Amino acid sequence: MRTVAEHQEAVRALLAPLAHRGAVDVVVVDAAGLARSRDVDRVLAADVASPIDHPPFDNSQMDGYAVRSVEAVPGRMFAVAARIAAGDPVRTLAPGTVAPIMTGAAVPIGADAIVPIEASIPDSFPPEEGEHTVQFSAPAIPGAFVRPRGSDLESGRMLLRAGTRLGTAQWGVLAASGIREVRVRRRLNVLVLSTGDELRGAGVELESGQIYDANSATMAIGVTECGAAVADVRTVTDDAAALSAYLAAHGRSADLILTTGGVSKGAYEVVRDVFEPAGVSFSSVAMQPGGPQGLGLATLTDDAGVPFERPVVAFPGNPVSALVSFEMFLRPVLRELYGLAPKRASSLAYLAGPLVSPGGKHQVRRGRFDAAGAIELVGGPSSHLLHGYATSTLLVHIPLGVSHLDAGAPVETWSID
Repeated sequence: MRTVAEHQEAVRALLAPLAHRGAVDVVVVDAAGLARSRDVDRVLAADVASPIDHPPFDNSQMDGYAVRSVEAVPGRMFAVAARIAAGDPVRTLAPGTVAPIMTGAAVPIGADAIVPIEASIPDSFPPEEGEHTVQFSAPAIPGAFVRPRGSDLESGRMLLRAGTRLGTAQWGVLAASGIREVRVRRRLNVLVLSTGDELRGAGVELESGQIYDANSATMAIGVTECGAAVADVRTVTDDAAALSAYLAAHGRSADLILTTGGVSKGAYEVVRDVFEPAGVSFSSVAMQPGGPQGLGLATLTDDAGVPFERPVVAFPGNPVSALVSFEMFLRPVLRELYGLAPKRASSLAYLAGPLVSPGGKHQVRRGRFDAAGAIELVGGPSSHLLHGYATSTLLVHIPLGVSHLDAGAPVETWSID
């Protein structure tokens, strides 16, 4: 029986070659296209330098008057030049004049400060027609309310480094730079298979002995949250011939095959029946829930009879076992391969009540913080209590060799909310 740490390392070693495939996607930095595709949570594959200064010209931080600071003394009367709006070309300010300027507009050549409209007399802009004068109630300070060219970033400097996760601000600065395309890491394609004759999809009326399939949803959504793409998601029966035919038709489309169910030593263990002869090993891990596990590089055959290899990660079928297995073994590796932070936020917290745990296994319980900040366990240790998992915010770890803990005992927790 493997320890949790040994199986974690085995999963990491199996999938390590996927980090060196070098494939990239080219994504167009277009707001409408990105919104339609929802393909925004990407990771840069190459450094991006800024092609322009940010901002590209000196501009006004607020509505006011562009002035020469040495001239703008209180009580002096100035002739008002033409207004400068955002988007107007850069102008030149004549000596002895001031120009009404709007937020974001280019500061005219010769001006070195902005006097807010609130500090002008009168404290409102005059009409555009006719000749007008204005004075100020306070002196102007050189550089006041001016955003200098390149003050955020100069042209040619590093805009975003390879490995940066592109969130809202990162897409924004790419757009603000006028960059049309970026190279991003290609997503891993994962084939998600949930196995069992008893499984049915949502909306189907259940007959005796049948249940709705949760694992297709949890595993497919889980891998997408790790930056991977779902090549296909399928609920398959316990027919080994049918599964083999499906893999022949679709296996090449995936970088990784992820299965749930069919990994134990009973009858009708379809995953074991198909993948064990192909080179996948099945064993037990000292963990509760999620003891039975399958892992290995499978040699499969496509429809043309040509062999190909794909890594296979096989989890047990009970929904909590599958979810805990995903959290413990696959989620960190997938996220790391894609360039995302691999680990859940962890902390040491204290139990609100006592618990028992099988001393020979690493137990993973579900819980949440109570009003006093202690850990309240949700549900029991059983692997079918999916509602308890869904209403929890923590995974609570009781390590190998611990069989009992009292209320107030410290335990490691992972945040899953």
